[in-house]
Amino acid sequence: MPSFSEQLRAEAQPLWERIFQHPFLREAREKRLPVEKFRYYILQDFHYLESFARTVAIALGKAPDSESVEALAKRVLTPIERPLHRQLLALVEVTPEEAARAHPAPTNLAYTNHMLVTAFQHGLGPTAAALLPCPWTYHHLGDVLGKIEHPIYGPWSDFYLQGALEHSVQAWRDFVDQAATTAGPAEQEAMRQAFLTSSRYELLFWDMAYKMERWPA
Repeated sequence: MPSFSEQLRAEAQPLWERIFQHPFLREAREKRLPVEKFRYYILQDFHYLESFARTVAIALGKAPDSESVEALAKRVLTPIERPLHRQLLALVEVTPEEAARAHPAPTNLAYTNHMLVTAFQHGLGPTAAALLPCPWTYHHLGDVLGKIEHPIYGPWSDFYLQGALEHSVQAWRDFVDQAATTAGPAEQEAMRQAFLTSSRYELLFWDMAYKMERWPA
């Protein structure tokens, strides 16, 4: 029988297919994505990862045992994508200070609020389910993007081609699967909804970046 995380992945597959076929990724692969769109994306992702770490920190307080606490602490203390972000920010000529001053776009703010609210209102299972789609979809970007000979998009695609998120994905899947084994129907449904909502936001995040979404005022 498929694990709970595999069942969630199967249900979200239509959304994920739309993610992997998104014009942002296709144009990056074809080396024709305007750099200003990528710069916008990196700035927004910078803020997203800050909220991701805060969500994990909240989940720490709800971990059921010391082993879970240790594993979650590792997720906070070893932000895998931060070195990549520093490199990419330099390549698009944005300083860390400028990145910190940028404001989250509407979709980004909605997505991160979804994660944080899930962490505040629920236990580790739904929180892990809300966090899982991000590393899991990005883990597949190496296959989606392939090897790109480009001064900016090349280092970005290489990071995922190297399987840098493999251990992170497995850790979050383990959290989800372990929580599902003791969760009742209501808790499992909360996990399912959290995962699907985050998968929808992953698709919307690429739309946001491609359109360079702005606040109306």
